[in-house]
Amino acid sequence: MTESRRAPSGCAMFGIYSGMFRRRRSASMSSLSRINGSPQAAAADSDAAPPNPAQRKAGVRDDSSLVPRPKVMPLQPQINGAAAAQAQAQRPSGDKSKPTRAMNGGAKAAAASPAVEYTGMAAELDKMIQDHQRVKGTTQMMRATSGNMMMHRNLGNLNAGASARSSLDRSTKAAAAAASDRAKAGPGSNGYAFSGMGNIVGKPGEQLCRALSHRTDPEKLKEMGNEEYREGHYAEAVALYDQAIIMDPTRPAYWSNKAAALAALGRLVEAVADCKEAVRIDPSYGRAHHRLGGLYLRLGEPDKAINYLKQSPMDSVSADVSRAQSVKGRIAKCGDARKVRDWITVLQESQAAVSDGADCSPQVMALQAEALLKLQRHDEADSALRGAPRFGADESTKFFGTTAHAYVLMVRALVDMAAGRLEEAVATAQAACELDPGSREAASVHRRAKAVATARQRGNDLFKASRFAEACAAYGEGLDKGEAGCAVLLCNRAACHAKLGRHEKAVEDCSGALAVRPGYSKARLRRADCNVKLERWEASLRDYQVLIQELPENEDVKKALAEVEAKLKSQRN
Repeated sequence: MTESRRAPSGCAMFGIYSGMFRRRRSASMSSLSRINGSPQAAAADSDAAPPNPAQRKAGVRDDSSLVPRPKVMPLQPQINGAAAAQAQAQRPSGDKSKPTRAMNGGAKAAAASPAVEYTGMAAELDKMIQDHQRVKGTTQMMRATSGNMMMHRNLGNLNAGASARSSLDRSTKAAAAAASDRAKAGPGSNGYAFSGMGNIVGKPGEQLCRALSHRTDPEKLKEMGNEEYREGHYAEAVALYDQAIIMDPTRPAYWSNKAAALAALGRLVEAVADCKEAVRIDPSYGRAHHRLGGLYLRLGEPDKAINYLKQSPMDSVSADVSRAQSVKGRIAKCGDARKVRDWITVLQESQAAVSDGADCSPQVMALQAEALLKLQRHDEADSALRGAPRFGADESTKFFGTTAHAYVLMVRALVDMAAGRLEEAVATAQAACELDPGSREAASVHRRAKAVATARQRGNDLFKASRFAEACAAYGEGLDKGEAGCAVLLCNRAACHAKLGRHEKAVEDCSGALAVRPGYSKARLRRADCNVKLERWEASLRDYQVLIQELPENEDVKKALAEVEAKLKSQRN
């Protein structure tokens, strides 16, 4: 038996029509949001209206909740406070709907709203932002407002004026001030100041905004690069000069200024290439000639430095040419003194060449390190070579030549061997031999490095097997065939002597290691311990006093020092 259906009452019909009206309004507003890029309207529809009292009374269910609402995909997942205030100000006075949650860039709305692909000016801007972020090393910047690009001067909806607000630093006060500024500007201003920039603002992006606003004016980019250079931001200056060069590669000043920034970053070889390009474009450009001469002087190429300096009209040319001639003479004296093994003269002349301006020359620094090494000042040689600039193998070979670069590698291998970095010494010496196969010196250093490395490895294996006498002989073989003053081999042999009870010989080997490397704490500690075994309290006390300054937190050294002081005091009493 079927139950007869009653005709709906007037209240029920009113509720049905109300639901239909709401559904149509929702669809129309969603379509409008997709056309205009207005996430505010879509967000306002997200809150359903409460049921009509007449519907509750008649028992009629509102089926509007069962109808799937059209999904709105805003162009931007986050809306800044200024855009929210603008949208709220444009709402009709009779609209009492709740403020939208999507205006503040909520986490749920951002996660549920996939990004919409777009082209044209928006895509171009995003690419430029990404390029700048890679240069700056930051990803803090983001587009803050809708995707509508309203053309004002160069970039329209990208304003860096006083009324712009950073999307990263929203606040109620900032939003209210922005809304007030827009109200004063009038309806025709659309809330944007006419400064040619956009809503990508804030201190992190200020330089980016300026670069984008003048992206068609390389002179402006050059001026901005000059400002970054004066402030010490050399990497940023290089990026700006690069952009100016891309736009107009025929301006020699752009290349010369970029060379100055590269030199400040220590990239001297690249700076030379850019200065040469500036000179090629304008052979009469005196500043580029002077800068190029200074670069060659720093790199230890005095002949080329003199050639370019003489073509510069600057007032300091005569003094600079005199310095370059002095460097040339000192390098020649170093070569002559090296042939006769006059290492003191080599050291003095190389240090004077550095003082005269050749402070980044790998050859001059290698001469200084070799002289210190031969004078048994291994720690100083290591410091001198570590402070020298390092260039890539291909770059250095192309710029300085194979023979000069092979000599630098050979000296580096000698310093590594003296410091106990034997694996590195073997590899570096082998590279020098491959680069200059005819060099007997490089071949000799390679053989010695291999002999020392093999002897130390065999001695270490024997020491671990408690075969101390054989280990002592292996270390001695390495000292005889390789480097007589190798501090590491001397200290290792001293350990073997100490294990065999030969403390006097252990002290001698430790003293030999400390003679070439005064900062070798391991050798000093071993000598102090051996002197304790020999009851030489004063000698042991001196070593422990040095060690407590080098290793102030070492508890073993503190304890040993206290025991030695007690023994010495007891002996004196």
